[in-house]
Amino acid sequence: MVVVSHGRLRSIAARILAAAGALDADANLVADHLVDANLAGHDSHGVSMVPHYVRAILRRVLDPRAHAVVEDRGGAVLAVDGRHGFGQVVAREGIAAGIARAAEAGVVAVALRDAFHVGRVGAYAELAAGAGLVSIHFANVVGHPPLVAPFRGREGRLATNPFCVGVPGPGGAPAVLLDFATSEVAFGKVRDAQARGEPAPKGALVDAQGRATEDPAVLFETPRGALLPFGAHKGSGLALVCELLAGALGGGGTVSRVPYEEARIGNNMLSILLDPARLPGGAGLAAEVAATVSWVKGSPPADPELPVRVAGEPEAASRAARIAAGIPVDGAIWEELRAAAVSVGATLDG
Repeated sequence: MVVVSHGRLRSIAARILAAAGALDADANLVADHLVDANLAGHDSHGVSMVPHYVRAILRRVLDPRAHAVVEDRGGAVLAVDGRHGFGQVVAREGIAAGIARAAEAGVVAVALRDAFHVGRVGAYAELAAGAGLVSIHFANVVGHPPLVAPFRGREGRLATNPFCVGVPGPGGAPAVLLDFATSEVAFGKVRDAQARGEPAPKGALVDAQGRATEDPAVLFETPRGALLPFGAHKGSGLALVCELLAGALGGGGTVSRVPYEEARIGNNMLSILLDPARLPGGAGLAAEVAATVSWVKGSPPADPELPVRVAGEPEAASRAARIAAGIPVDGAIWEELRAAAVSVGATLDG
């Protein structure tokens, strides 16, 4: 395990991405997003993605210089063509346009299509919350083989399709931020377990015969095993809804019809942004959030060592700890970063 300061990790990620062809400003933005995911404790969406991005650039399925084209569809609807650019760049541009439109209309739907991997969806909910907006996000994954078995299935038919809701926190407090994959765990967590030589979380995987397993290798073999949806039929149903709203309605396509491409991780995302001031409870929202969070957290913990937390608090705690002590990076992932750097003529030092 290598422990690296967040500043150095940002510099390393940005340097590799710039060497791969990204403009400096975009390389810095993507690096910031990835390292912020590490800070939040979501290492599966952090700098471990850099080698994947480099491979995608070299295979020409990710355009490192593409920017979003925002299409005004009238009223409270915006469509955003990501043009196969960095998801962190084009999604941010789409959400920025949505924030501006929500200020005018009170509500806006932003349909992003044809983005490369958008990263941690919670980052876009945090952007909206910073502007005082409530947001709801549905995402799907295309161009990549499906990895999640539907309820009662044993073969991948869906992706990890994230769902996210953000509600601004009272008085500058962190947002109440619900952000999760609709699979039992994100694919990146299984990939990272494979890199570390560790078992996958119990109850997350089945092998190609549908038997429960903790061996992460089943997702990288032929025939392939599958991730399971969280909450049985509930997670499976929500994954399907994400597929339809983000992919079908947004125009970027669904996993059932978009062809697979080596190294591609395509995302579509439907985001709904709401100005709480336009709604009856808007004036009292901050007080209600504070009171409700306090009420929920007031439940006596079943285990005194594990206090009750609400969505967003684990990330805030991890961020504070890792800013102070550094970010742990698994040795295997560190070597993947080194190899990615070498492949584009960069180094981890500098």
